[in-house]
Amino acid sequence: MIGIAEDTITAAVSGDTDAVGRLLVAVDPELRRHIVGKIGKVYRAALSDDDVIQVTFVEAYLRIGQLVTLSVEAFTAWLKRIADRNLIDAIRELDCDKRPPRRRQVVSVESNDSYTTLLATLGSTGTSPTQGASREEIRAIMDRAISQLPTDYAKVMRLYDLQERSIDEVAAAFDPPRNRGAIHMLRARAHDRLHELLGDTAQFFSDGA
Repeated sequence: MIGIAEDTITAAVSGDTDAVGRLLVAVDPELRRHIVGKIGKVYRAALSDDDVIQVTFVEAYLRIGQLVTLSVEAFTAWLKRIADRNLIDAIRELDCDKRPPRRRQVVSVESNDSYTTLLATLGSTGTSPTQGASREEIRAIMDRAISQLPTDYAKVMRLYDLQERSIDEVAAAFDPPRNRGAIHMLRARAHDRLHELLGDTAQFFSDGA
C-alpha cells in the first residue's frame, strides 16, 4: 500500500505543487512497474519507462485539479491512465516512423504558413483557419498560447511543427538528447494542451469578415 496522507492529495488538487511532487515520488515505483512490462522489445531502443514517467509527471502537474475522488487508489489509477495514453501515442507514432516520411522543408525561421498548418493539424475549428483572421493574427495568438506550454512541450512544437525538423533532429536538440518515443509523447500532449488553450479563440478564427 502506498503511504500517502489524504490531506496531501487534497493539497495537491488545490494547487500545492510541493504536495504533487510528494505524491509522484510515492507512486513512482508502482507506476514504473505498471509501465515497464508494456514496452515491447522492438520499441526499447526508442522508448524507455523513464520517458513515459517524465511526460506523465508533467501531465500530472498540469491536470491534478481534474482529480475527482481524493484517495490514493483514485490518484494512482488516474496516473496509470495518463501513462497508458502516453505509451499508446508513442508506440503508434514509432510504428508510423517505419513508413517513408513525407517530404518536410526544414526552415530556420517559423513562417506564418507553418502556424496555419499547425492550427489545421490541431483541428481547432471546422473551417479554414484563415477565414476569420489574417496569418499574422493567427501567428500572434498561437505564439501567446505556445508560450504558456511547459518548456519541453513548446520546444518540441516549435522545432517539429513550426520549423519542420525531423524527430531525430528534435530529439538531438535536447540536453541530454531524448529518445524518439519521448518526443512523440511530448508532441502529442503539447497538441492536446495547445488545443485547450486555443479553445476560447476558436470563434475568432472561424468568424468570417
